[in-house]
Amino acid sequence: MPLRLPPLAALRFFEAAGRHLSFKLAAAELNVTPSAVSHGIVGLERALGVELFVREPRRLSLTPEGADYLPYVSEALSLIAIGTQRLPHHRGRRTITVSCAPTFAARWLLPRLHRFGERWPTIGVTVDTSRRQVGFPVDGFDFAIRMSRTTAAGAGWTRLFGERLVPVCSPAYRDRLAGGGGAVDLRRAALIHVTPASEDWQAWAERTGAEGVDLAAGLRVDTIQMAFEAAAMGLGVALGRRPLVDRDLASGAVVEAGLPEIEAETAYWLVGSEGAERRPDLLGFQRWLLREVEAAGPGAAGTGRRIA
Repeated sequence: MPLRLPPLAALRFFEAAGRHLSFKLAAAELNVTPSAVSHGIVGLERALGVELFVREPRRLSLTPEGADYLPYVSEALSLIAIGTQRLPHHRGRRTITVSCAPTFAARWLLPRLHRFGERWPTIGVTVDTSRRQVGFPVDGFDFAIRMSRTTAAGAGWTRLFGERLVPVCSPAYRDRLAGGGGAVDLRRAALIHVTPASEDWQAWAERTGAEGVDLAAGLRVDTIQMAFEAAAMGLGVALGRRPLVDRDLASGAVVEAGLPEIEAETAYWLVGSEGAERRPDLLGFQRWLLREVEAAGPGAAGTGRRIA
C-alpha cells in the first residue's frame, strides 16, 4: 500500500515557520504571503489531526507534537534537495546562489565577480543580500559568506579574511575636531553605530582603553555601507572596516581619525552546502574566491583555512 504523504507545499511552510517561529519570516523566505503560510499550515494540521503551533498575539511557538515533527520534515526536505542537486543533468545546477551581507557584496565581491565570469562564462551567479537565516540545502543556496568568531559544528567552513577596525570621518569633520592633523577627540564627536554589527564601538573602546566616551549616544544605522556614507557626509565618526573601507580612504571620501586601529575578533567565512565538493562549478567558485582573497594581499591574511 503506497504511503500517504502530506502536500509538499504545506510541509515547506511548516519547516520554514518552525525554523523561524514566524509566519511572516517564513512567507518572506518562500516568496508567498503570511496568509498563505498560515492557511497552508492549518490545512496540514487538519490533515495530520494535531496542532503544530501555539498561536499567541505576539508569539508563535511549536507544540510538543510540532517540535517532534519538525526534525523529520527538515531532514526529508534536505534529502530531496541533495538528491536533486546530485542528478547528473540537473538543469538548475548552472547557477550558483550566494548569500552575503550587502556591504560585503557591493564593496568586495561584486567588483571581482567579472573575473569568475571570464573563467566560467556559462555559470550564472545570484547574490542574495537579504538578512535571513540560510538553511542548507532547503533554501536553495550553494554558499553563504558570514561573519563569525568561530565555525559552526558539523558544517564545512573556510576562513576568508578578518577585518581591521579603524575610526574614520570626513576630512572636514577631522579638521573641525582635531585641527592640525591631530587625533579626533571622541568625547566631542558624534559616533556612528552599526546596530547589527557584532563588533562596534563598545568592542573598540574596551580593546583600546578609551575612557570618557559616551558610547550610547550618536547616530545608528543598519548597514556598514550607510555608516561609511554617513561618515563621508560629516555626520560623525564611524568604525571603518578594512578592507571594506579601503576604497573610501583611497578616494579621500573619508580619512583616518588618528585613533588606534585594532584587529577584529570576527572574520568572514565561506560556508558551503553539503555535497558542494562534488559539483565542479561550486568547487570552481570556491577555488576562485580563495584565489581572490590571496591576491588581495596582507589585508586578507590568514586565509584559506578549511574546517570540515
